[in-house]
Amino acid sequence: MTQTSDKTAAGGTWRELLGSRYAPVASVLAGGVLLEASNVYLTTSLLPTIVGDIGGAEFYAWTMMTFLLASVVSSMLVSRILTQQGAVRAYLLALGLFALGSLLCAASPWMSALLFGRAVQGLGGGLLAGLGYALIQRALPERLWARGAALVSAMWGVGNIVGPVVGGVFAQLDAWRVTFIGLAVVAALIGIVVVRALPRTARARSSESIPWLSLVLLSGGVAAVGIASVVPAGLATAAALVVGVVLGLWFLRHEKRGSRGILPRVTFAHGSSLGWVYLTVAVLAFAIGTEAFIPLFGQEIGGLAPFVAGFLGAALSLGWSITQIFTSNASGIRSRRALIVLGPPVVAIGLAAYGLLQHEGPSTLVIVLWFLTLFVAGAGIGLGFPHLTVAALGSTSGEEEGAKAAAAVNTVFIIASAFSAAMAGVLVNLAMPDIVGSARLLMLAFAGVTVIGVFIARGASWGIGLRSDDEQSTDATTNGGRTTS
Repeated sequence: MTQTSDKTAAGGTWRELLGSRYAPVASVLAGGVLLEASNVYLTTSLLPTIVGDIGGAEFYAWTMMTFLLASVVSSMLVSRILTQQGAVRAYLLALGLFALGSLLCAASPWMSALLFGRAVQGLGGGLLAGLGYALIQRALPERLWARGAALVSAMWGVGNIVGPVVGGVFAQLDAWRVTFIGLAVVAALIGIVVVRALPRTARARSSESIPWLSLVLLSGGVAAVGIASVVPAGLATAAALVVGVVLGLWFLRHEKRGSRGILPRVTFAHGSSLGWVYLTVAVLAFAIGTEAFIPLFGQEIGGLAPFVAGFLGAALSLGWSITQIFTSNASGIRSRRALIVLGPPVVAIGLAAYGLLQHEGPSTLVIVLWFLTLFVAGAGIGLGFPHLTVAALGSTSGEEEGAKAAAAVNTVFIIASAFSAAMAGVLVNLAMPDIVGSARLLMLAFAGVTVIGVFIARGASWGIGLRSDDEQSTDATTNGGRTTS
């Protein structure tokens, strides 16, 4: 990959990204992630109607766990599939799996069949989300990486708004099967754009074998954390969380010492900022675990109607999506580093303020402040997130390692989201039946975790604008000491 100067790399514009040349590519990258993101929240809105139709209330929470677990597994294989199959075939595989899973869900006569369909959906969704990040490097010029990353990651926030609205409408119409058929149709339409617009990247034999032990350890860890959120609170929850943490630490130890793994080898190299980048992504994603309970707090504490409470739950994602559209315009090294470091404390302030505002019988002003504080927390995520993705993209050499580094941003994001959702469930249950106490405990505890991210983000920020001496030497030899785009 030809290196560019920092100024040139940050010189792309939204007009160029969304113009006629790159708009089809941008729509594919964003559309795939939006399918994955909106499907998560859409299904949650449909579940009461689904359970009322086909039964299986005891497996209510497993519909989310099977989807997320399958997404984690497939997201860890993105770089390998992309290298072996090329961009077009990799995307068609992902869209095909997602469409097949959606049709299986639509045809499900009972809950076990729905869970199988959700797993197939998750395999396709994990690939779609990972490809959305990995292909930024291959399908867009470096000057558009930050805006491409902002557009792709913004789809998680958009999905949190679109999903509940669409799901709520179709649930009201008692047409949940039609919703899944619609998802399959959308996947097919994106497939047409893929064939016509996506660059046909070269196919090659992957240089690495499948990291089976890493897959088993990480999948087992995520599954254990998922189980912790569905078993009765108490000893079983604690045991499941301990198993999840142990398997996660074992995974990191294996990745650090093994020659083949899911994360790029440079992640654990001395002086590398990539590990700090992933840790910062994890801290920011951790805050998203609160979203599942915000509508509940809005209804139980604020007396809000379900539809209004749903929009309150989307406030965090709305702040994230809008903010990063603007912060991706930052071009200077210092400003981008500052945005990354500023993100965690802003998230912490927003979450803490929302928690402290919880009390019975809130006034209209307090409810408005709820929305504003959650928006601020989301804005903290959006401040530096696009530049974290760019830092990951520029941290490795070689296309396969670069794709792995970018796809791992999505993998880390999903893992942290799953873990935080489980932890949120544990904290809420600890204070029940005091719903106000539950809200305060959850938000203040998560704000405390996010504060730790201030120190982690400092390490991640040094990934902006830094290049190895070897890369600079190569540029100097090739270009007479000057960098070119």
